[in-house]
Amino acid sequence: MSAAVPDPLTPVVVAGRRSPIGTAGGSLRDVELDRLAGATTSAVFDDAGFERVDEVLLGNTRGPGGNPARVAALRAGLGPETPGMTVDRQCASGLSTIVTAARLVSAGVGERYLAGGAESASTAPWRAWRPRDVTDPPRFYTRAPFAPPDVGDPDMGPAADLVAAEAGITRQRQDEFAARSHRRASAAREDGRFEAELVGMTGVRHDERPRTGFDVRRLARFPPAFTSGGTATAANSCGIADGAAMVAVTSERLRRERGLPGLRLLDAEIVGTDPNRLGTAAVPAMDAVLRRQRRLPEVVEFTEAFAGQVLACLDAVGLDERLVSPEGGAIALGHPWAASGAVLVVRLFHRMLHHGESVGMAALSSGGGLGIATMWELVR
Repeated sequence: MSAAVPDPLTPVVVAGRRSPIGTAGGSLRDVELDRLAGATTSAVFDDAGFERVDEVLLGNTRGPGGNPARVAALRAGLGPETPGMTVDRQCASGLSTIVTAARLVSAGVGERYLAGGAESASTAPWRAWRPRDVTDPPRFYTRAPFAPPDVGDPDMGPAADLVAAEAGITRQRQDEFAARSHRRASAAREDGRFEAELVGMTGVRHDERPRTGFDVRRLARFPPAFTSGGTATAANSCGIADGAAMVAVTSERLRRERGLPGLRLLDAEIVGTDPNRLGTAAVPAMDAVLRRQRRLPEVVEFTEAFAGQVLACLDAVGLDERLVSPEGGAIALGHPWAASGAVLVVRLFHRMLHHGESVGMAALSSGGGLGIATMWELVR
């Protein structure tokens, strides 16, 4: 299939950058959303060598509103003529913006897009329901509804425990997966393998969260975090984080004209599933892509919200867990919600470019029972 001459409007990612990822309240606690997104957007714009941008697409779930994509574009110095569109698909937001940009290229709407996601859990505004009476205090809440109550809208942790239990994923296996994520991310950080993709933020140049001492024995000491007798713990689950990630999406025509290497989008699928089992929402999306492409990826980036949930998805589609997050994932790095899907593509871009894997997959499950999967091919 890769030997066929691609359509000139086939979408290709030709640059990708991300901020360091900091634990909420940690190293990036004073960096507002528009600064995270703006600096990353500016770096990708320079890397791609674009003279202009058709649009900036940014995923965000907790910002102050006001179209952060537009604010980030202005912060990046792209000029007042550059439009911006903000997308909220919860954890799928960043990857969804990249798919949307790719589809705009395929449709011939434009050839120069910057797409990704950003999240500042540290500086996000408080949320509160309006009181019914002016004398009542506001009722603060930590997350918006992802589904109507009568359909089912479980919190992420209990839902992860349910998925792991139904899939038969043991606590031991989850801890082994989490320890491997920390081990891989720590090694990659120490070896400087993240340097080419990182954009420094106010003196912060490295990911904050990976722990070198997180082995299986230590992880086994953590109690269940969400349900009595559950297997998801604070150590085999992701941490809430701050961060941003952006990519440049262009056409095969423009890529060839400029002689740029990149990742060509082979396929993408976005699906809806049962919100009560949101952790496995990626399964039908991955199944559809794998079935159509009739090939297996050599490397997989999957947002590691919970170890049990990731393993349940991989088992369901028949992918080897050792292919996932070869340099660590969200369990080690942290999960900056709307940015995480874009982090997957940035990681794939640099990993495949420097290690030579020819086909990669980026996928995740998101709140409300949404799943997304993409497959990419390295082109030089």
